[in-house]
Amino acid sequence: MDGQGISQVDDALMLDEAMEAPPIVRFDERRMHIRAYNYWSSLLGDRNLPSIEDLNPAEIEDFGSHSVLLDFTGGNDDPSIAFLGNLLAAQCDIATPIDKISQVGGRTLLSRLTAHYMQIIANAAPIGFEAEFTNQRGDEIAYRGIMMPFSSDDENIDFVYGVINWKELAADSVTSQIVAEVAADTERHGPTPVIATGPVWTGDSLTADDEEEEEEDALELSLEDRVEDIAADATFEASLEDCLAGAREAAAAATACEARTHHALYRAIGLAHAFALAARSRPDDYNALLAESGVVEQPRSPMTALAKLIFGATYDKTRIAEFVCAIDYALEQDMPAGALTQHLHQLPGGLKALVGSARAVRRGEHVAPASPTPALVKARRLLAKAGPCATDSVAIEEGGLAVVVMRREADGTLTPVAALDAGDKLAERVFTTAARTL
Repeated sequence: MDGQGISQVDDALMLDEAMEAPPIVRFDERRMHIRAYNYWSSLLGDRNLPSIEDLNPAEIEDFGSHSVLLDFTGGNDDPSIAFLGNLLAAQCDIATPIDKISQVGGRTLLSRLTAHYMQIIANAAPIGFEAEFTNQRGDEIAYRGIMMPFSSDDENIDFVYGVINWKELAADSVTSQIVAEVAADTERHGPTPVIATGPVWTGDSLTADDEEEEEEDALELSLEDRVEDIAADATFEASLEDCLAGAREAAAAATACEARTHHALYRAIGLAHAFALAARSRPDDYNALLAESGVVEQPRSPMTALAKLIFGATYDKTRIAEFVCAIDYALEQDMPAGALTQHLHQLPGGLKALVGSARAVRRGEHVAPASPTPALVKARRLLAKAGPCATDSVAIEEGGLAVVVMRREADGTLTPVAALDAGDKLAERVFTTAARTL
């Protein structure tokens, strides 16, 4: 693993001068985000966390220049910077090597990226985020990034690798000038045909006013959480075509991943389920997509057409059948969007176990309940020994609700032993799931 990514001061200054104009982004930022995640997944294999020994940011041509590697072996309070990509350093006006997070200047992209590192430690999973802000030069910057955990012993997170991409937004004065010039040209020559383009950036964004609070309100989600947000319900604003595009992108990522990791595959299956939920409320749009793709729906197995629409009509039939089985199971269990991905990760044996169990049930065979996962066994052991938590310390969300873990004591009484933070995405899922039972 190489050291600091900036070899000479002159190199950084030359890069800075070269980037006086807004950088040309030659690919969609979301794709860099996905490629970085797929790279992390490819290093995972059968480990709990990818090994830091397998990571060399300096050799990653795709996004190494847009990345930073944080080293926590000396402690979590002020981690070391083991690597800093040249383009990211230049964008942040960093002309000399820096060694610690505390040396990162405020209102820089690097400060926005490193602000998320404690979430990685807490969640032990990649965190994706995006927002807009005013940087140290006074420029409006839109960015998207991801932070990913690494380990030297497969147990503790002692390194975090971050990748970020950005684009400079036109100032209001420039935008107004362009609008005025276009309007004037239209009056002289008539309207000009417009080529429709989809937005490069999606989701909620921060404004310059939000930056004054020095708090980033950007959406901070694990990649599994992002699955849920694509189709949290059948009324989300994205078109069915956009939902299909996202599912296809994830399917392509899972197929292209050399290691065929469970992470990428389960995410793709989860997105396929989310798309199925969205298609339920938009049957006309869905039928139009099927017709456009030349895929015929069979009444005996309607989800097969949906899987082919996402993974491709020539995809392996055996695998398609497994994906369909998982999607059907999630629909039968009334799982919300995003829950299938999480379920596959937590189920011992994963997709194969789910498919085997579902097919056994259809044959009328008795299926023994699955054994608890090692993570659940460990969690139960910790909660069994935990002391009671004070009710006045429980985080209450704005609606007056809280998620509390209760332990039944030997005398039958219930003791609160833990609680979720009010802003935790899992708490939102619990509220939503609980409401469905009423």
